[in-house]
Amino acid sequence: MMIDEEEEVVLVDEHDQPLGTHRKLSAHRQALRHRAFSVFLFNPAGEILLQSRALGKYHCGGLWSNACCGHPRQGEASPAAAARRLREEMGLAPPLHEAGRIAYHADLSNGWYENEIVHLFVGRCDAAPDPDPREVGGWRWIAPAALEAEFGATPERFTPWFGIYLQTIPEVAFAGTARAQKFAA
Repeated sequence: MMIDEEEEVVLVDEHDQPLGTHRKLSAHRQALRHRAFSVFLFNPAGEILLQSRALGKYHCGGLWSNACCGHPRQGEASPAAAARRLREEMGLAPPLHEAGRIAYHADLSNGWYENEIVHLFVGRCDAAPDPDPREVGGWRWIAPAALEAEFGATPERFTPWFGIYLQTIPEVAFAGTARAQKFAA
């Protein structure tokens, strides 16, 4: 996979206020706090869309995660960045709704780290994805109960951040269920 060595992320303080930019790969090597987003999509049956990251990704290749995640560019609002990246990765363009923020730090192994303030987005979609194979190795819809069971049995098959989301903000991952109707709007 071709990695843009010049791509930058927006560095932020603990209140999500911009501090400048830094090269993406270097920011992930140095565990510098930066802004990110994650998108969760649900079909009319209440199933969540998962993607398997392409094997060629610089970290977490082959692991299951939410529909899309990424980083806004300098001057790009997080909602616009989430919509852009969802189109680029999954070929989908449903309306997205903001669902809050979460800050986390994770050791991804092999010298890669996440230290992000993540803007969360949810949406409803009944279209089949048309993913970019450089980004996505596979995709599937899964019922919340099946996801909960699968993650409980094999958490190592999922990205570290997705595991954090499931454990700290399960209402996002279960937005189609009675557990979290506030995210289903």
